[in-house]
Amino acid sequence: MAKSLGRLFRAFQRLGSLTPAKTHLSPPSTGVPEGTFVRTVVELPSLFCLKPRDFSLPNSSWGPEMMRLYEYYNSQCEVETEGGGKQEGPWRRLPSYNRLFKYAPGGLYLSKIIQSKARLFTRNMRAPGAAFEYVAFANIEEQKCVCIFQAGHLLEGPPGHVHGGAIATMIDTVTGTHATLLHGPVMTANLNINYRSPIPLGSTVLLESTHDKREGRKIFMSCKMTSSDGSKVHSETTVLFLSISVSYLLR
Repeated sequence: MAKSLGRLFRAFQRLGSLTPAKTHLSPPSTGVPEGTFVRTVVELPSLFCLKPRDFSLPNSSWGPEMMRLYEYYNSQCEVETEGGGKQEGPWRRLPSYNRLFKYAPGGLYLSKIIQSKARLFTRNMRAPGAAFEYVAFANIEEQKCVCIFQAGHLLEGPPGHVHGGAIATMIDTVTGTHATLLHGPVMTANLNINYRSPIPLGSTVLLESTHDKREGRKIFMSCKMTSSDGSKVHSETTVLFLSISVSYLLR
């Protein structure tokens, strides 16, 4: 089964890289015997050109603090040179879709074939701002990742505050994304969270993920969740991930 899915995935990758075309009959050019026809390749719009929605881009539900932090880190993705030009900065924004398949060429269609109704847990709410609104930025050189998270009203635990499970979900999402970016596919082996202070619904917080070390398949990460200005610590976490192969994911 894993081999079959692997071949199917590679086939979709090849399809996604092909230039869409259509053939039709046209009059022959000079040098071609009269009465014959040749095939001419004509580019046409294709369904493979459709792009899935990137949920990490701003929408109308983002509050002023969410936008402020987004604009700050986004400005670090491209910096101005001495000559007035532009070059890549130390940070880069990480796109986020409602299925992980959609990162790959042809993945939009592969996701419709394999468990087509499945959706990433943090990206399955239709109403903007209702649950998980977040965007992550990575600094590969410093092996750091930050995530700006705005908690929606559907994440309530204690009255008026964010559920601890929703907080754990965001920590696992950010550190897992960070570990995958550095080491390839991983799975969570241990998530150890110390909750320090509650998070009011609707507020914006900042998660900072740090790569600590790697020992064989074991990848050690840590994460701190603070208020947007860094004055209050909401949680501190250590995480152990295990590196896994792509064939394991396709079982």
